Amino acid sequence: MRRMRNAAGRARPKQITVRMAIPLLGDITGVWEPVEAERKAAWELYAELATRISTVELGPDEGFLREALSSFYSLFGTTRDILRRYGPDVAPRRGPGQITFGALAVTVLNQALRPMLANWHPRLAAYESLRPADVDPVSYERSWEHAAALREEVARVREVLVALAKALAEVAGSADLLRPAAMPTPPPEAGRADVRAPGARVPGPGRRAGRDPGQRVRGPASPPSPSAARKRRASATCRSRSAAGIFSHSAWAARTRSVSAVAYGPTRRASRSPMRPERISRAIS
Repeated sequence: MRRMRNAAGRARPKQITVRMAIPLLGDITGVWEPVEAERKAAWELYAELATRISTVELGPDEGFLREALSSFYSLFGTTRDILRRYGPDVAPRRGPGQITFGALAVTVLNQALRPMLANWHPRLAAYESLRPADVDPVSYERSWEHAAALREEVARVREVLVALAKALAEVAGSADLLRPAAMPTPPPEAGRADVRAPGARVPGPGRRAGRDPGQRVRGPASPPSPSAARKRRASATCRSRSAAGIFSHSAWAARTRSVSAVAYGPTRRASRSPMRPERISRAIS
């Protein structure tokens, strides 16, 4: 795939290979060599697809089927407006196996969206017309016996639109807007002399550089949560009580040793140096 760069320096493909599967039609495969008008039109339609519910995956108990069908239907008006403004420049005549913006967009609308809307829009509208006034639309729609089948059809059409959006993004040289963005890295602290990325190592104090593996630089500290603050206070209280207990035990041991020395010291000294006989007799008399 050959690439070229625009004025902003972003790489844009000079040609891409498009492969897309459309229900009831089959695979669309061809080479697209976009001109400047096609790139601009591709960006406009991609911005519409990336900001609509039509490209968002719906779970079994998520979303609203009526809203999904309305989003699909509005793509007809959006695409028609883009084709009118850019004119035939977005649909030039090409040979077999060549794809243009106009041909690709109209094929997706007529072969993927139109059959699904023609089948399911009147059926859902007839069911909605029977809804009692005291029942909310969401619970009433989910109790429809054909809701699961319609969700499967919406999922198949969504895959076609996602494939179209990826091809448009590649032609326009845009980032993937359908993927959730990552959280930005917080800026470094102001006034730091040595600003390094978190996880880098710096030499430890008092040691030669190159010998000491050093310590890791941590990122800017975030404010502690209430639970973390409570845990730190409880830990500090336990440490203070432990220190007080150790001090009281040491004082008790010292007092015990002094009392033992006073009470049993003479006896211990007497056992080491026995009394003389005259002192024993004098003591007995």
